Amino acid sequence: MSSSTPKSAYWEGFRAGAPFVLVVAPFAILFGVVATEAGLTVAETLAFSVAVIAGAAQFTAVQLMTENAPTAIVLASALAVNLRMAMYSASLTPWIGSAPLWQRAFAAYFLVDQPYACSVLRYETGPPMTPAQRMAFFFGVVTPVCPTWYLFTWVGAVVGSRIPPEWALDFVVPIAFLALVMPMLRTAAHVIAAAVAIVMALLSAGLPYNLGLLVGGIAGMMAGARVELWARSQRRRT
Repeated sequence: MSSSTPKSAYWEGFRAGAPFVLVVAPFAILFGVVATEAGLTVAETLAFSVAVIAGAAQFTAVQLMTENAPTAIVLASALAVNLRMAMYSASLTPWIGSAPLWQRAFAAYFLVDQPYACSVLRYETGPPMTPAQRMAFFFGVVTPVCPTWYLFTWVGAVVGSRIPPEWALDFVVPIAFLALVMPMLRTAAHVIAAAVAIVMALLSAGLPYNLGLLVGGIAGMMAGARVELWARSQRRRT
């Protein structure tokens, strides 16, 4: 679908992001429940989501806090989980790097999995867009996703204790990440990075403070980078 104006690109992005509400809402509710059960107040839980706006890192931090992990471990683990945002940023820079500074600042704040996944897929595979259209598309995806995260974090914090245990909302977490990651495994580097990260995280599962996640993430990034460098050298030779 072609977007002839920033306005039409915005609504194209909105339509692309809208289905994610179905997974973001229960994911946010689950975080609200977990955070308040860990001892945070409703206001602290909501402030956490607004300030950090990174679900996986938030879950990691709260889990470690409940285990009385040292502050340095909490921060390092949350940072490791969010290192993918740096790669997202580098990936998007060629597409929206020419936008005004204030727009890039807002994009940096709202750079989470769903807007990134939808945007980079659209930029790479869809009809060409101007920088203004690309930015409009990005914020179109953000519109249904991020406010939903805030709202349902609050809902989870307020009514979390009343949710029946048999609802088992925690199933949403792996489903959400699988829905995002699987379509993006388009090269050998992507696949190998994911496989190495999974294997290393499982092998390191016994480490304290969930450090296995940190080990798996670093190993996966190193493996993916090495494969990408090898692939580039092969392309140059041919």
